[in-house]
Amino acid sequence: MKNILFTMFMFCIIYAYGQEKTRLSLEHYKNYEWTANPKLSPDGEQILYSRTWINFTDDKRETDLWIMNSEGTSNRFFLNGSDGKWSHDGSKIAFIGSTWSKNFYNDRKMYIINSDGSNLKCVTTSLDQTPGGPIWSSNGQGVYFNVREYGQSNVYYADLGGKVKKVTDGNHMLGMTDLVGKKAVATWTNPSNPSDIVKFSIDKSSNIKRLTEVNNDIFYNVEFGQVEEITYASKDGMKVQGWIVKPPQFDPNKKYPLVLRIHGGPHSMYHVGFNYNFQLHAAQDQVVLYTNPRGSTGYGYEFANAIQNAYPGNDYDDLMAGVDEVIAKGYIDENKMYVYGGSGGGVLTSWIVGKTDRFAAASVNYPVTNWFSFVGTTDGAGWYNNFEKYPWEDPSEHIERSPLMLVGNVKTPTMLMCGENDLRTPISQTEEYYQALKMNKVPTVMIRFNKEYHGTSSKPSNFVRTHGYINAWFNRHSTKK
Repeated sequence: MKNILFTMFMFCIIYAYGQEKTRLSLEHYKNYEWTANPKLSPDGEQILYSRTWINFTDDKRETDLWIMNSEGTSNRFFLNGSDGKWSHDGSKIAFIGSTWSKNFYNDRKMYIINSDGSNLKCVTTSLDQTPGGPIWSSNGQGVYFNVREYGQSNVYYADLGGKVKKVTDGNHMLGMTDLVGKKAVATWTNPSNPSDIVKFSIDKSSNIKRLTEVNNDIFYNVEFGQVEEITYASKDGMKVQGWIVKPPQFDPNKKYPLVLRIHGGPHSMYHVGFNYNFQLHAAQDQVVLYTNPRGSTGYGYEFANAIQNAYPGNDYDDLMAGVDEVIAKGYIDENKMYVYGGSGGGVLTSWIVGKTDRFAAASVNYPVTNWFSFVGTTDGAGWYNNFEKYPWEDPSEHIERSPLMLVGNVKTPTMLMCGENDLRTPISQTEEYYQALKMNKVPTVMIRFNKEYHGTSSKPSNFVRTHGYINAWFNRHSTKK
């Protein structure tokens, strides 16, 4: 009996102790933090690392650099920034920083500071592009970094005084990852080659040597479609860059279907790296058009921020001007034009079919269709910054820019796809649009992807399904009625 009482007593103590702890709730998320990218100082005595925190109450997310000793017994805030890297002698730290604002897009710059926190200097003031993470030069007099601009990626260098120069040049996506002396290694891809490893001398950067050909065993006898760069004027004269992928054995005297592919983000950049998806379309005798409309990165701060409080907006004109540019070349069948995109591309696709019926079919993938309901359900509350006012203050802007409000104009057969676990553009956005299309008797189907978050292609089998569904939908509605 005594043993039973003792056991019950101990159980009560253990249970009571457990009850003192609380369960995880959104209150914890208000000050949630995580760490990343630890870097040892050259003497091995200190660790520089990134620490990101979220304050949901104030709608702020910030990444800071912290320094602790190698034993973990001291830990201190250093400054706001990310991608920190020690110089070879440990006297300086290079990092990426940004001035926070409520703009939809905030640009970043490269900074260098003494490791004691003195003499902070921005070394890319003259560069209207976003730098990649720093790689210190061997002599410690500056940093190299990758820049994605104008559909390409190349290496730049900034010295300690802030003088910036472009180091490599080429119609490729070159991403330098390490440097010893003058010997650099990088990943490299171009329109006809998936990514491989290359090396080059930093002072003879035109002499790039390819070290791997990992896809040679399957692509050695495959003919790819040619990729042609175009630059054209939008409705208001804004210059826009894009690319056309032509089918293998292209005949300019034939008429081909056109597929307009729209990127997401919207702050991202289509580029000249190999794209398996585009080549699949080309292999099916379709011409592909992909462009970087307003809001895209790689063209400077003003271009990227041109859709602030105006998305969708003039980016629609940029896309339609690109379609007109390709049609003017004389080889497009205007009754067989299709459009699709995911995320931000889904936003614009749903906007397009509400504004024009020039496309025979469309696929709206993991979109935002109703800004009013979206900003209250997405996992990215920063989307509120894309509007001048909160919806409870004045809902008119959220309503006017919602593709759902144009659904009464839609005549284009429109398929929808979304992952069931999507928190970024929740599947409810797809469901709202699908129901509206059904009510208006527009040909439509909705495909729900199990165990997919934001996108439909995290698994290779789902990538294949996505492409198959899109082409099946286009083939079913192959000609504009």
